[in-house]
Amino acid sequence: MAKKLFVPERIANARKKQAISMEIPDAVKKGFQNIEDNPNSKDPSKLEASALERLPQPVGYRILVIPYYMKSQTKGGIYIPDATRDRESFATVAAYVVKLGPDAYTDENKFPTGAWCSEKSWVLMGRYAGNRFKVENLEVRLINDDNIIATILDPSDISYV
Repeated sequence: MAKKLFVPERIANARKKQAISMEIPDAVKKGFQNIEDNPNSKDPSKLEASALERLPQPVGYRILVIPYYMKSQTKGGIYIPDATRDRESFATVAAYVVKLGPDAYTDENKFPTGAWCSEKSWVLMGRYAGNRFKVENLEVRLINDDNIIATILDPSDISYV
């Protein structure tokens, strides 16, 4: 279970003022130099078309999603270590829908109101739902159509408990 650190606002404001006047030490910079190399940290809707085409096509009632990978720095300027980010991305509940299988949401008994999501939308899913694998260093998951819990507008609005 991930833990969240809550800092009083007065302390956070004091740290912001300190951070503006301080330069980041080289040791810290070195630890975060390759953060942007992770494809999951980029917006999935802005991937190159050829990269999206190379992703596998889900079959049956499955959905191909890209899990949300949290940013390297919080709004308050606190750096989040890679190990923590990787652990959170493994247990993430937010994902971007890339492709729907041909049979997804076709069962009228199970989905009487129609599809719960569509391609290019952000969704919430079960914490450890689906099968995880990587395609060219991009982590993707194949989940069942009934693993979708809700649709969301922005994955950064979701905090993990």
